[in-house]
Amino acid sequence: MKRRIFSAEHDAFRDTVRTFLAKEVVPHYARWEEDGVVARDAWRAAGRQGLLGLAVPEEYGGGGNPDFRYSAVLAEEFARAGAPGLAIGLHNDIIGPYLTGLATAEQKRRWLPGFCTGETVTAIAMTEPGAGSDLQGIRTTAEDRGDHFLLNGSKTFISNGILADLVVVVARTTPEGGAHGLSLLVVERGAPGFERGRNLDKIGQKSQDTAELFFHDVRVPKENLLGERDGAFVHLMTHLAQERLTIAVAAAAGAEHLLETTSAYVKGREAFGRPLARLQHVRFEIAEMATECAVTRSFVDRCIEDHTDGTLDAVHASMAKWWATELQKRVADRCLQLHGGYGYMSEYAVARAFTDGRIQTIYGGTTEIMKEIIGRSLLG
Repeated sequence: MKRRIFSAEHDAFRDTVRTFLAKEVVPHYARWEEDGVVARDAWRAAGRQGLLGLAVPEEYGGGGNPDFRYSAVLAEEFARAGAPGLAIGLHNDIIGPYLTGLATAEQKRRWLPGFCTGETVTAIAMTEPGAGSDLQGIRTTAEDRGDHFLLNGSKTFISNGILADLVVVVARTTPEGGAHGLSLLVVERGAPGFERGRNLDKIGQKSQDTAELFFHDVRVPKENLLGERDGAFVHLMTHLAQERLTIAVAAAAGAEHLLETTSAYVKGREAFGRPLARLQHVRFEIAEMATECAVTRSFVDRCIEDHTDGTLDAVHASMAKWWATELQKRVADRCLQLHGGYGYMSEYAVARAFTDGRIQTIYGGTTEIMKEIIGRSLLG
């Protein structure tokens, strides 16, 4: 079905993104996977191409365009290229809104220009060893010491954790913490007491640096408080819909691309003297996946429209996130099966998609958390 949510300008931007990926990402991706981290040059190249800070006001070097459909194009093309390591979506769509929406004028002047050029890579540090999706369990503390906060604690599974120059840290600023006692503090590279642990060894997304972070008596200036003191819970809830929609967009595009590549594979691969595509079971598998992808695409596109209009709510974003990511997981598994033994070989894109995409049902809120949000909205 022809999609109706994009204009000619979005299509032109899609061509730009594809050119960038072909030139600056795909040729280097295998090396980044071996290194366990994306080269900083790629971030700067993305900045030069205008792919960073799409919604950041022009006065700070951004694109000045809050139209989420451009972010959707980026998410789709990176998913189709099988290149999640360069985490532009995290930078633009998850961390960017905190900086543009909560930062003071002085903070924006300090942080946003580098954010847009790629000189400043960002991360958000929420998850702790004992607290995943449960913000009530956060133990990292920030004690008020007059002109600064004294930050102590640790975080884990932090995307961009090795490369990050600015880390938005969620910490307790009241003894009880919880919904009414958390704040956002920005810790900058080189701050005394701020240490990075190991680059975590994951089963997929090898080039996406994911690290442990440690804070031991880190003096965070009061000027680095982001948003309202003790207001982090509200701030975090405000931006979760966009984060989850971004993941859903990438998941839907990833599933569609797997279907395309597998369809081409079964047409050319022979078994029992004829192409796999001639086998009824294979045709039924492709038909089922194509239908599921088409239905999912319709819903995700509607969510993109609603979010662009400012009407997408947390419940429908949660629906999109859990459904699209679970679809991506199912499609990856079935497409790998249709590739047979070749599907288990890392040199085949379907194998990388199988491991790279597995995290999609976990980060940004697990499938189980999404269902809980939806269930509560319906049943109280």
